[in-house]
Amino acid sequence: MGETEKRILTQGIRCFSKIKVFLLALAGAYVSKSLTGSYMNSMLLQIERQFGLPTSLVGLISGSFNIGNLVLIIPVSYFGKKLHRPIMIGIGCVLMGLGCFIISLPHFLMGRYECETTISPTSNLSSSSFLCVENRSQTLPTQDPAECVREIKSLMWIYVLLGNIIRGIGETPIMPLGVSYIEDFAKSENSPLYIGILEIGMTIGPLIGFTLGSLCADIYVDTESVDTDVLTITHNDTRWVGAWWIGFLVCAGMNILTSIPFFFFPKTLPKEGLQNNVDGIKNAKVEKNTAKDKEENRGITKDFFPLMRSLFCNPIYMLYLLISVLQFNAFFSIISYVPKYLEQQYGKSSADTIFLLGLYMLPPICLGYLIGGLIMKKFKITVKKAAYIAFWLSLSEYLLTFSNYVTTCDNFPVAGLTTSYEGVQHPQYMENEVLTDCNTRCNCLTKIWDPVCGDNGLAYISACLAGCEKSFGTGINMEFQTCRCIRSSGNSTAVLGLCNKGPDCDNMLKYFIIMLAIDTFIFSVSSIPGYMVLLRCIKSEEKSLGIGLHTFCTRAFAGIPAPIYFGALIDRTCLHWGTQKCGEKAACRMYDINSFR
Repeated sequence: MGETEKRILTQGIRCFSKIKVFLLALAGAYVSKSLTGSYMNSMLLQIERQFGLPTSLVGLISGSFNIGNLVLIIPVSYFGKKLHRPIMIGIGCVLMGLGCFIISLPHFLMGRYECETTISPTSNLSSSSFLCVENRSQTLPTQDPAECVREIKSLMWIYVLLGNIIRGIGETPIMPLGVSYIEDFAKSENSPLYIGILEIGMTIGPLIGFTLGSLCADIYVDTESVDTDVLTITHNDTRWVGAWWIGFLVCAGMNILTSIPFFFFPKTLPKEGLQNNVDGIKNAKVEKNTAKDKEENRGITKDFFPLMRSLFCNPIYMLYLLISVLQFNAFFSIISYVPKYLEQQYGKSSADTIFLLGLYMLPPICLGYLIGGLIMKKFKITVKKAAYIAFWLSLSEYLLTFSNYVTTCDNFPVAGLTTSYEGVQHPQYMENEVLTDCNTRCNCLTKIWDPVCGDNGLAYISACLAGCEKSFGTGINMEFQTCRCIRSSGNSTAVLGLCNKGPDCDNMLKYFIIMLAIDTFIFSVSSIPGYMVLLRCIKSEEKSLGIGLHTFCTRAFAGIPAPIYFGALIDRTCLHWGTQKCGEKAACRMYDINSFR
């Protein structure tokens, strides 16, 4: 019995002493971390609306992941190789799970989300406040200041910020230590293919993440405690908040599960192709010379500064670093705000835009990574040729991106914001005038966003500003009649929500998605040759630190500032800000899409 147990244990050790098994576990970690990251990016719009935040502050939340990453990226990249790399990766996965759980906490710690509307049955406003009634006060009802503070819940988003920072700390060891571990123990000709497989894992994760994001965005945030039949908003409304917290609980469980295998891998592995049947114990003897290097380097920073000096004096490495920072500035901004752009540009719901991105953008990326890795392996591309391939492909992808300026739609036709009450489109320099002769005596609340679509094809900020005097029905089926401002040959009626943009805009969305798929395919094909330039232009002992420094710079000079300053620019294109119950400014409800683009 004892020999049987010993045989099973030996087989288990041998199983975890193969580079391909480690590759499988690391690919699982890549799937999990990229799933979490893509889900986080897909839920930024829901978080923005849940907490009533400006886009620039949402950019800070998005960049907080990189803040956590920066805390440990350099020391982990340098000292990680001297420690037990698989165990450090496992600990990182556990921390990512913890961060996801913390992000979901605000949903359980604060009350229900109250949509900005005058029609909701839970509103404190009078039942006729959404209609055109003369001789009525235009101000919001007074409330106790302490109650207002509780309702605004202004600090709850800090949990999301803190959780994202912890998630960034947890992800720190996965890429630099995982890639260096593979580089150390895999055949040099197999390394590009293995890197390509990891990149595929980073594509499968977002595919799952965007799908999960689409499903959660389609579920109302308080679905467990609110009867959705009484809601006066639909999924296409910019006030809709999806159940963002559900996906983070799923991500937390995924990250914890993927951490388990790493605690069973040995510190070192036999070099692939040299020893096929050597267990972890025997391999430790083979790698005994490496232990001497470790003892020599116990002086904390004995060779840290020489390695850093060597990297900074490497012109190819520094040029690649500079290009990466410029490229990632655009990349981080796109992944943060493209769902919002598609929603505003083409009039689709958050769930639809997230689903479209996952369905049409990620498979081309996956195929491109695989083709890029196979090309490097098949033709044994040199570093110089790899640099040429990466440059020309990236340049062509950049030029194709300009086609997005052609696939455009007009602004939503909203009286007083983008068009006049006569239906004439406003010039961009013209100030918004929501009050006119037909609604001046209605004493409407001009800051409340409660849009209705008139039968003349023109939308209005609220039923009151449309001059509507009567309403019928409940929930999303409510209809307004006798609307003074709606000049049409019909009955001058209106329904809840903005007017649809029409079939021409749907066609433009198709063209945009096709070009986006082509762009992402070219980008992913070029990324493998480019990444191999990074790995091959530095010495073996510099790889872990070199990858870490590259990650540090792209996070510090792109991942953190780009979402913030792009978010601030997007805020400048806002046409109408939302309003919270106590008069505080909420998330933007509508943008000037021409300036946004």
